[in-house]
Amino acid sequence: MTAGDESRPVRSEDAFDVDAVAAWLGRGPVAEVRQFPGGASNLTYLLRMAEGPDLILRRPPAGTKARGAHDMGREFRIQSALAPVFPQVPTMVAYCTEDDSPIGSELYVMERLDGLIPRSEFGFPVSADQAGRLCDAAVDTLVALHSIDVAAVPGLAALNKGEGYVARQVGGWIQRLANARTDDTGDWSDITSWLQDNQPADVAQAMIHNDYRLDNMVLAPELLSDPTRIEIVGVLDWELATVGDPLMDLGCALAYWVQADDDDFFRLTRRQPTADPGMWTRQQVIDAYLARSGRSLTAEEWRFYEVFGLFRFAVIAQQIWYRYFHGQTTNEAYAAFGPAVAGFEARCRRILSGTR
Repeated sequence: MTAGDESRPVRSEDAFDVDAVAAWLGRGPVAEVRQFPGGASNLTYLLRMAEGPDLILRRPPAGTKARGAHDMGREFRIQSALAPVFPQVPTMVAYCTEDDSPIGSELYVMERLDGLIPRSEFGFPVSADQAGRLCDAAVDTLVALHSIDVAAVPGLAALNKGEGYVARQVGGWIQRLANARTDDTGDWSDITSWLQDNQPADVAQAMIHNDYRLDNMVLAPELLSDPTRIEIVGVLDWELATVGDPLMDLGCALAYWVQADDDDFFRLTRRQPTADPGMWTRQQVIDAYLARSGRSLTAEEWRFYEVFGLFRFAVIAQQIWYRYFHGQTTNEAYAAFGPAVAGFEARCRRILSGTR
């Protein structure tokens, strides 16, 4: 993005036919392709065009995928539908199915947003006051997303499967864990039984992101020159978005929200600068969200959403570990995912026992 661009040379296992993509796009030659870090789920590339603005390409990784995961068409359609009612989505350019693809896999291309993306460290100067303003803006943006009238937006209403979202998620993620087990997977039965026995009814059917994190946000670059300026100009990575329970979305978002006083293991999972000076605690985020969305929740009621969010995070890590364990990827960054799953297992048990 504008500062601290973290794109890198494309990993050999993730390379594709650049000329074929350029011909398919019909926007002239691609001068350079670079890859953004991460890519544990879908892969993201920067297309530096010989003429015209830069573009972003998204495609699934190679290897076995969970059923229904990595659906590029769905991600493309959701962002296209959201554009008139939620301005923080990138402009979509083109999509193709696997059958029609120039590279043998589904893909879509969107315009590149100009701005700054926080990673595990900000990577650019941010004062404590600006950090607090970012938290405030992040809550406002989430509340705005959850407030969209999905029934009135063509392309979104079809995502609504009605009541039972919480139950579907609990059952679905338990099944995903079963499908991704490896020889070293621990015994999660007490945690999954608790989730099944303590799941609440849905509080609403809202448009939810399902991967709402600071490192999926693009901030206006003006914050570098104006200390009072914090604006979220884009929200990225909509592959898990759907219509569902907004409190589940909040719980999953806060599973990634590491604060300064967390234990050693949880601090190692940090993927966003939430422990920096001025950043809010998880409880501050919860309180602000509830006040702005007009909802109420006891600490005991919140425990379900917290444990589910951590459980889902663990299953995502296990799915990635499964790919690495079976040699479907050689990315050494994934070698730590197996031990991380065990860490999440222990954290869930501590929360349930009240000993964390």
